[in-house]
Amino acid sequence: LAPPKRLSSVSCPALQMQRELQWFKEVEKWIKPELINKRDEDKKTAWELFTKEHEDLVRKGESWMKDTSNSCMVVATLISTVVFAAAFTVPGGNSSEGVPIFLGKNAFEVFIISDALALLSSLTSLLMFLSILTAKYAEEDFLKSLPLSLATLFFAIAAVMTSFVATLIILNDRVRRVTIPITALASIPVTLFVTLQLPLFIDMCRSTCGAGIFRPQKLWYRHSGRSVLE
Repeated sequence: LAPPKRLSSVSCPALQMQRELQWFKEVEKWIKPELINKRDEDKKTAWELFTKEHEDLVRKGESWMKDTSNSCMVVATLISTVVFAAAFTVPGGNSSEGVPIFLGKNAFEVFIISDALALLSSLTSLLMFLSILTAKYAEEDFLKSLPLSLATLFFAIAAVMTSFVATLIILNDRVRRVTIPITALASIPVTLFVTLQLPLFIDMCRSTCGAGIFRPQKLWYRHSGRSVLE
């Protein structure tokens, strides 16, 4: 396992396992190809030794990812249920011919688009979290995992609130006095969710898509009386 100092910025077992894999892959790039599968005195290759040494961390990472996915699946399911129902109960209702009364208003178009995006993103997030729950975890599974699922869930929540605000704008003439207070109150759950979950999401994105483990640096050194830049 890596020393704690190098992993001080990692906040959970899954990200620690991801960082361990990134470190292993980076070191592997510097090894001669004929040495990668060479066995040690215990007849183990480097990868077999890595797997053995990280068994406990893999179990902890798997447990953490499944717990997180379970919680996020509840949120994604609630969002998809709400926005699906909202698609058939449009603000203002329908005419006798079944055409939405406010069809043609800009705010109504915003409502329809944001509602559709919320439904698609929440269902996508739900399927991705489900795939995490049903995956057979191996070491490589931690390289690319939760960030995309959480990103689609964040997007779904933002789309739901957008459709909600668009509905208030459509009905502004009927609920003019309470439009601004309701909109302000509606931002509270979004703010809480972002405050609580955004740090984890940022850590995941930084660990998955950020700079690599190694930091190449340009070094000057003297060679045969000349300064050489590497």
